[in-house]
Amino acid sequence: MAKARRPAVVAARVTEVRLPQLEEFGGGALEPDGDYDGVRFEGLDLGGQQGAGARFIDCALTDCALDGTQLTQARFVDCVLEGVRGVGADLAGASLRDVEVREARLGGAQLHGASLTGVMLRGGKIDYLNLREARLTDVVFHGCVLSEADFGGARLERVEFRDCVLRRADLTAVRMKDVDLRGAAELDIARGVDRLAGAVISPGQLLELAPAFAAQIGVRVE
Repeated sequence: MAKARRPAVVAARVTEVRLPQLEEFGGGALEPDGDYDGVRFEGLDLGGQQGAGARFIDCALTDCALDGTQLTQARFVDCVLEGVRGVGADLAGASLRDVEVREARLGGAQLHGASLTGVMLRGGKIDYLNLREARLTDVVFHGCVLSEADFGGARLERVEFRDCVLRRADLTAVRMKDVDLRGAAELDIARGVDRLAGAVISPGQLLELAPAFAAQIGVRVE
């Protein structure tokens, strides 16, 4: 009898962002519901500024500080965020479509309820990332360190973890479809190991997670 063929893992569909000629930001502060099209923000301290509901199209944010920056419900389309840093940036409910985040150094970034589509997060380190109830579709985490990321209640579809470190992740009530964890350099799940249905892991990762699986179903290993 022929062996049944296992369905292939559907890869994330992420394309490189190509920006047009950009104009330098004219100064001042971000504006709530502001409209920024083809603008470069470079080396700026945007900490504490109010940009809720702002729209960024074909923009680059390079080496900018985002400490406590308010960007709730903001929209980012065809944008590159490179070398951004800070603690407590608030992007709750934001929409990111076809966005590259490169070498970010963020702590406590709030993306709960956000929508990420066609997003590449490459390099850098993000601590305490809040993605609760977020929707991630065609998203790649590549070569980055995610420490204590909270995916609670999020929906992940066609999401890949490539050569990245995932430490103390919270997967409580997460829903997954075509999530590829095999390329993760480190996979440490603090909560929600029972929510891995819809994900693909390697045999080695299965062995590493065996104690967590055993604890989940009440099996003692002595």
